[in-house]
Amino acid sequence: QVQLVESGGGSVQAGGPLRISCAASGSPDITYCMGWFLHAPGKEREGVARINRDSTTFYTDSVKGRFTISKDYAKNTLYLQMNSLKPEDTAMYYCAAEIDRTCWGSRVSRSDFSYWGQGTQVTVSS
Repeated sequence: QVQLVESGGGSVQAGGPLRISCAASGSPDITYCMGWFLHAPGKEREGVARINRDSTTFYTDSVKGRFTISKDYAKNTLYLQMNSLKPEDTAMYYCAAEIDRTCWGSRVSRSDFSYWGQGTQVTVSS
């Protein structure tokens, strides 16, 4: 079982930055693909960004140029650096991981991931 724990959420003014983290632990200790999703009130959970086992990254259109996904492989920790935040970015952000060594994708799809964290709230005020 893989455990994912998000941290770093909070409240920020529009235009500001915020970095959230996701620490992965458990067995196996390798997560081949990881991603970030958001869930805003009244909407479905949607993909934000993903990083594949070859370190390729993909983003949903609404965050391209503003958000950056990265992974510290030594610490098995995933990050999402969010810049130029907008009120519409307000949501619960979830970390997701997949341990299948064949995982790879160019879309941030919920069905590509087997493990999920509990989420961290990000609130952007105008």
